Amino acid sequence: MNQSSLVISCEHGGRDVPPAHGARFAGAEAVLGSHRGWDPGALLLAREMACAFAAPLFFATTTRLLVDLNRSIGHRQLFSEFTRGLPRTERDAIVAAHYRPHRSEVEGDIARRIACGEAVTHIASHSFTPVMNGVLRQADVAWLYDPRRPREAALAQRWIQALAQRAPLLRLRRNYPYRGRGDGLTALLRKRFNGAEYLGIELEVNQRFVETGGSAWAVLRGELIGALRVALEGPGPSP
Repeated sequence: MNQSSLVISCEHGGRDVPPAHGARFAGAEAVLGSHRGWDPGALLLAREMACAFAAPLFFATTTRLLVDLNRSIGHRQLFSEFTRGLPRTERDAIVAAHYRPHRSEVEGDIARRIACGEAVTHIASHSFTPVMNGVLRQADVAWLYDPRRPREAALAQRWIQALAQRAPLLRLRRNYPYRGRGDGLTALLRKRFNGAEYLGIELEVNQRFVETGGSAWAVLRGELIGALRVALEGPGPSP
């Protein structure tokens, strides 16, 4: 493999409720607008990364409370309390209409690139709530990856170092506040493709930047993209 491609995805880009399920979410505006309903800021960052690198972007804006596109079929968090109790046929219909299309697009594009001899670097854009269950999260930006995959660890390290040089006051963490090897789209793709073919990183940004808005949020997005550019120019082929 002598060429590398960058692919961007965003699984929790919005809080939209399909009209067919509107009644089920009546009165749930607050939870839909919270971190439980979507990942604020993740899609904007994903769009800017894709634009900066002329990379394909795959995203969804349906609320994760209908079905979570970053969970495997059968996972206990695939459906929320709003949809978990639906009959199997209705849950299957939700999966077919809203889950499969996104997963198939991402997986299909990556598989085609690898079949053509390319190595793929996949960045999944996410964000996390500053406080969970009363506990303050101690990070501004985090990178989730599989430590057993040297190329993932190396890219994350280069990205962290480049961002630290640009913004030394940021709190940068690895595999926090979630485990990089936990259930998710990147974890599934690691099972399908080896470490030379596929490199997957979930980028997690603290939603406090989105909530505050203004220049700090805009500057962070720019610094993240600039640092990624430096990281991709490191050892090995780069997109």
